[in-house]
Amino acid sequence: MPAAVSVVSRGRSKMRNTQRKPSILNFDAGCGSSLSFIVIGLVGFTLIACLFFISHQVKTGHAHSYSSHLPATRELEQVEEEHFRLPPPHKVNPRAVKRTVKRRGSTKASKIIDEYLDGSSALHDMFFPSETTAVNPTKGRNDSMYFYPGRVWLDTDGNAIQAHGGGILYDQNTATYYWYGENKDGPTYQIHPEGAQRIDIIGVSCYSSKDLWSWTHEGIVLPGERTNITHDLHISKVLERPKVIYNDRTRQYVMWMHIDDGNYTKASVGVAVSRSPTGPFSYLYSFRPHGFDSRDMTIFKDDDGMAYLFYATRGNTELHVSPLTADYLNVTSAIRRILVRRFREAPAVFKLRGTYYMITSRCSGWAPNPALAHATHKIMGPWETLGNPCVGGNHFLRLTTFLSQSTFVLPLPGLPGTFIFMADRWNPSDLCDSRYVWLPLSIGGLADEALDYSFGFPSWSRVSIYWHRKWRLPEGWRKSYA
Repeated sequence: MPAAVSVVSRGRSKMRNTQRKPSILNFDAGCGSSLSFIVIGLVGFTLIACLFFISHQVKTGHAHSYSSHLPATRELEQVEEEHFRLPPPHKVNPRAVKRTVKRRGSTKASKIIDEYLDGSSALHDMFFPSETTAVNPTKGRNDSMYFYPGRVWLDTDGNAIQAHGGGILYDQNTATYYWYGENKDGPTYQIHPEGAQRIDIIGVSCYSSKDLWSWTHEGIVLPGERTNITHDLHISKVLERPKVIYNDRTRQYVMWMHIDDGNYTKASVGVAVSRSPTGPFSYLYSFRPHGFDSRDMTIFKDDDGMAYLFYATRGNTELHVSPLTADYLNVTSAIRRILVRRFREAPAVFKLRGTYYMITSRCSGWAPNPALAHATHKIMGPWETLGNPCVGGNHFLRLTTFLSQSTFVLPLPGLPGTFIFMADRWNPSDLCDSRYVWLPLSIGGLADEALDYSFGFPSWSRVSIYWHRKWRLPEGWRKSYA
């Protein structure tokens, strides 16, 4: 926020020569039989190697085909096509187009995306429906418990949820889900004509829920700083993508976030802590991990209690992954470069039965782009790219990740292999009105695209994000965490 090219060899007619010149490749019949034997032997060896490879994958648990088509998830995995007619083109501000092209680093910016990003266009309104269609948990209707991607989503007080670029923590102590994200409930503006749209730091919001649909606002748990202009959280600075995990040893809730200045030159991570999931969080410091610039980031807590930082770095050309210290307050000396020269950001990491997965987006500012799924058996890499996980909708929606950008992937404990893909549908003309796109994500079946390191062998299960205009969680998802 890419495809394999197959080369098809075409048969050629053989030329029959009445006179053949002597050649070192001119075998007699006996040599021809030997050559045939060698070829057959090589083919046989290759087949045995393939069978051994597949057998090894099965024995080690690398060839997964679970979760797919469980009775409870069949409805979620139905491919729902989307047919709509795009409104007639709207005259776009040339300066806005110029800024969009500059951010994407391409002179061939999609006219449709330009139209979509223009807040005054009919195409924009089509994907940002009015608040009259809002998802409202305070009103008991037939559509209760349904998710509507792209609609305004209200909390239990009737206010629009403000938790952008966020993530969810399931807290064992309270058996409650906590959703943390950027509060963007302020005016959108630009520091200078060529700059990106922004909102002054308001802080990190926290919402609580038992059912993942009805959310109660717990307040701003990490507020912006209004007086000290040198502080990392001064309202003139940047706070993005907050994520919270719980440390079982220190019994602290630890928040990591992207910290930057108004021109995005600080490029650091920030750390805050609290004794309660609902805060308040105490801000500690910011730093550049291992001395590298850090922009879009996330943290991931593994089953063994180890936690890891993933961050876009080196001008967003690659990602780095590093283990956190035992108290989750810093990174260790270990570091691994992944997805080098791939220009990926917005990482969302999750795990299923020993395999780690990640969703990323391309770097294109506020403009949507195709997501990619990645997988590995070792969290420090190497990571292998599986392809675009988006299923259903139409070509336009799949190439724009349903007009959204990844932020988090939440497992559903009662449905192994089934997750919620959480993403933001950014509204650069009015960031306060950015929407949420939550969709079912499943893992099952073999990957159907060429892979980076496995010589074409699909050793990973396919990651699928299914488009639905309207959907809800199936029965059985509430099974408690182990």
